[in-house]
Parts: sequence; C-alpha cells; structure tokens
Amino acid sequence: MNKPTRVHLLRHGQVEGYEEKRYNGQADTPLTVLGRRQSAGFAGCFQYRRLAAIYSSDLQRCRFAADQIALFQRIKPVYRTDLRELCAGDWEGIPWAVLQHDATELWQARLRDIVHIAPPGGESFCALAKRVRPGLQQIISSHLGGEVVIVSHGGVNRLILLDALGAPLENLMRIEQDYACHNIIDYYPDGRTSVLLLNGK
Repeated sequence: MNKPTRVHLLRHGQVEGYEEKRYNGQADTPLTVLGRRQSAGFAGCFQYRRLAAIYSSDLQRCRFAADQIALFQRIKPVYRTDLRELCAGDWEGIPWAVLQHDATELWQARLRDIVHIAPPGGESFCALAKRVRPGLQQIISSHLGGEVVIVSHGGVNRLILLDALGAPLENLMRIEQDYACHNIIDYYPDGRTSVLLLNGK
C-alpha cells in the first residue's frame, strides 16, 4: 500500500497573556475568548472528513480544539502527555523581557545553542525530540493510510515539521507557528515525507 498517512498538525488557539511574550511551557494556560473561537473553527474544517484518530496534548489549550473536532466525528480524542509543550522549568510564566535582564548570561547562551541548553529545571529541544519522536512514530504506524489530527504546541510542531523536512533542529526558529495554524504532512510507508501545508489558516 503506497497511500500515505496524512497528519493534520494543529496549534492551539490564542492563550491568555499572549500580549506579553513569555514561556507558557507546560503550565495549563487557558485560551482567550478569541482562542476558543479559533479552536472551535477547526470543527468545521474537519466536519466532512473521516478521521482515523484525534490526538492532543493533555493541556487544556489543546484539548479544547480536539474536543471541538470530535463533535463531528465518531471517535474520542486521545490526550497524550508526550505531546505537551517544551517544559520551561523555572522560566515558565516569566516574560522574556524579565529573563533577558535577570538571566542575561543563560538567555544569551540559549540563543546560541537553543537545541542543547535548557532553562533551569526545564527541557532542551534535544530532550523534547527524544520525548516526542517515539510517540509520533507510534501514532503514524497505528493509522497507516489514514487521516489523523494532532493538536499540539508551537515548539512540538516545529520539531515535527523540521523532521518532516529533513532539516536540523538548529532551524527551529526559522519556522513560524501562529495560534490556530494548520500544517499537513504526508508520511509514506517507505519513509518519505511531504509537507503539503505549513502555518496555514
């Protein structure tokens, strides 16, 4: 069978505190009114598609979109901890401007090597990759030739997209992931991948 497994990779909607750039990480940050509206809009997107499965980070900002999509499907979402955002540890909830001032040295070091250097008590992107990749492979192999939705976060989505493009993790910040964006990736049985949509609306 040469039919690919199609993954619709979504980012959650706008979250509270979006005006102030900060790491939400694994804090269970709620959606804004607009964020809930954005997430509810996904339901119409997939209303007439027969999905094999819906997977989501177990954090509420992702679960809401997964639950909305499931309203028009005969399947229940599966919430997974391995799809959670990068853990920012002690930096979670702190504005970037504060970190740039109060943790200047580590902030700059992380800018130079964002793949391997983690926030205090948090994860590096290298550690995130080790967490996310096995679960993604399990999802794909469980639904060969099917169409799957994954609702996750900016950091997780960038990792998945870079892997699909065959690009190194160092390019993480060269991919944009807006709130409520839609990416489409085809995974072929022979290992090939094709990114059909990136940061779409």
